[in-house]
Amino acid sequence: MKLRPLHDRVIVKRIESETKTASGIVIPDNAAEKPDQGEILAVGPGKKNDKGELHAVGVKVGDRVLFGKYSGQTVKVDGEELLVMKEEDLFAVVEK
Repeated sequence: MKLRPLHDRVIVKRIESETKTASGIVIPDNAAEKPDQGEILAVGPGKKNDKGELHAVGVKVGDRVLFGKYSGQTVKVDGEELLVMKEEDLFAVVEK
């Protein structure tokens, strides 16, 4: 897969959440919510400010991030579902 996002956009792959609760109850696929965590696969060069200076994106490839349930635009590439979103749609980076 060769995707290169433009401006301040990032490509995110959702990280699947657990399908079983702590007590052992299995959650069926149709009842499970879409995960709101993902891994950054690609990062754009950044966005230019009013002076024409490039402001680099604050995340990097491999970062685990949190985002809103309906954030970004879903695209399919090589049979894989990915999200394309602006950096401002990301809530936080999950530190390991």
